[in-house]
Amino acid sequence: MTTISVTTAGFTEVRPLSNAGRIFTSILLITSWGAFAFAITRITQYIISGEVNKYFKNRRIMSAIEKLSNHVILCGFGRNGHQAGQTLRYNFEPFCVVENDHEVINKSLTEIPELLFIHGDGTVDDVLRRAGITRAKALITTLPKDADNVFIVLSARSLNADIQIISRASETNSYPKLMKAGANNVIMPDKIGGTHMATLVSKPDVVDFIDYLSGEEGESIHIESVSYDQLPSEVRGKNLQELMAWKKTGVNCIGIKNPDGKFVINPPEQTLILKGMKVLVLGTKQQIQEMKVNIR
Repeated sequence: MTTISVTTAGFTEVRPLSNAGRIFTSILLITSWGAFAFAITRITQYIISGEVNKYFKNRRIMSAIEKLSNHVILCGFGRNGHQAGQTLRYNFEPFCVVENDHEVINKSLTEIPELLFIHGDGTVDDVLRRAGITRAKALITTLPKDADNVFIVLSARSLNADIQIISRASETNSYPKLMKAGANNVIMPDKIGGTHMATLVSKPDVVDFIDYLSGEEGESIHIESVSYDQLPSEVRGKNLQELMAWKKTGVNCIGIKNPDGKFVINPPEQTLILKGMKVLVLGTKQQIQEMKVNIR
């Protein structure tokens, strides 16, 4: 009676059973109920540990992405995208990744557990909207197919007219197409790699120094640009000598960028800093930070 009650089988037999029949029925009911309970437990465990955790994890990531502003969207997290992500992390630039390959995402999460990512196709407008394209300051697309990069550039430019777009290109004839689509800069990794290797032969020390500045070992040394609008009113329109002497922080001016986009390397001290210009400064991270604090 206890067995048939606990297992909800009923309160009586279909027909009278012998003692052996009752023992067999009790064992059968207990075994069946145990198997059923085990199956329910495993299914529940799978749902709770897998799908529910995945749901809350995705919700947490999307919540963090929605809070991002003035960030960078990185489309594609292959070799080039991964390197770009590392550089952004070294410079404390907030970014999120758009990647369509689950395997790439899972591998990246083992290296960067706090990585913000969206699983999806970057050529789709809705995916870019989820990544905060309207709030982002820049988009980097590193997909291996140039056609996909063109689609992403077109979509990004239509969704945010002011965003800075940097695209990878594999073929030379893709360069003008990407520029016409709206990219601000087009990078050809193979061309840069070949030029870099050849320059190591002719100017090895110069290349080593640049690599040191841009690598992990030289992360304390930075080159940054300060625009005219970032300068205090006291030094706007003044010459370079007065600017560098204003609340000295130890940074050095290595060049300026004119409003027409042309660079002047090692400019004279009497060069006037006018509207639309940018000053390129070299210094440690702390020196540049102090300069930014002073010019705000």
